Amino acid sequence: MKRLLITGASGFLGWHLCQLAKQEWEIYGTYFSHSIEIHGVKILKVNLTDFQELQQIFNTIKPAAVIHTAAHSQPNFCQTHPEESHAINVTASCNIAGLCADNSIPCAFTSTDLVFDGLNAPYCETDFVCPVNIYGEQKAIAEAGMLERYPMTAVCRMPLMFGAQTPTAKSFIQPFIQTLKDGKDLKLFIDEFRTPVSGKTAAKGLLLALEKVNGIIHLGGKERLSRYDFGLLLAEVFELPASKIKACRQQDVKMAAPRPADVSLNSSKAFALGYQPLSLRKELQELINSQ
Repeated sequence: MKRLLITGASGFLGWHLCQLAKQEWEIYGTYFSHSIEIHGVKILKVNLTDFQELQQIFNTIKPAAVIHTAAHSQPNFCQTHPEESHAINVTASCNIAGLCADNSIPCAFTSTDLVFDGLNAPYCETDFVCPVNIYGEQKAIAEAGMLERYPMTAVCRMPLMFGAQTPTAKSFIQPFIQTLKDGKDLKLFIDEFRTPVSGKTAAKGLLLALEKVNGIIHLGGKERLSRYDFGLLLAEVFELPASKIKACRQQDVKMAAPRPADVSLNSSKAFALGYQPLSLRKELQELINSQ
């Protein structure tokens, strides 16, 4: 089996990716702060921001391909820790692209729908990037830097993702479910729109992109909806009290990082390549069935 290096194996997406990819690849997964064990995956502690350490990993493992998911991906954290987040989100990403170029191996990178300002959705791959927060800005700089160093990189813009809790990471739905189970009010935005997918679907999209894409690809879902409408669907499928879901607006919640209103993605290019997200209802039902 060929060797695939997955950075950020302890993250939500990285973990789901390891589960799926290990059927086809010999996986080497990296983590930095959250130690993890994944059955059938060789896990390494690596500081990706240390170029010597990164180079050593490439020289030792000799991967046949790389999927780079490691990041500081909380917009509020990036807004308040711009230098720390820049080191992993931008510098390490560009270095990884450079090393993949040196070794002429496929490279896929997880970017974000937050590279857009939310004023002209749905967005396709050729639309102008105009991030409103530092996280989006860092990902936009990384996209350009990686493609400059290695035009063969598959830059995958990821949507909002949800799914089963992993040993070291939750998705946004776990706190939602807990709040409703506790009988507390759950305030959700009626004016923030995304095209969500499950972690499992996102992982399939990344493996497809690794194989078939050079340049930018959108891996959004097929449905555009607000956080509030997603919450209502979640409550219905999980049989939780929807009466506790309260509508609010972005301006009602004080956050360090500004949020764009509508970053829904047009992912028809990926759909044409064989990327097939299920309906959100089906994705959520599968989550219940797998518990």
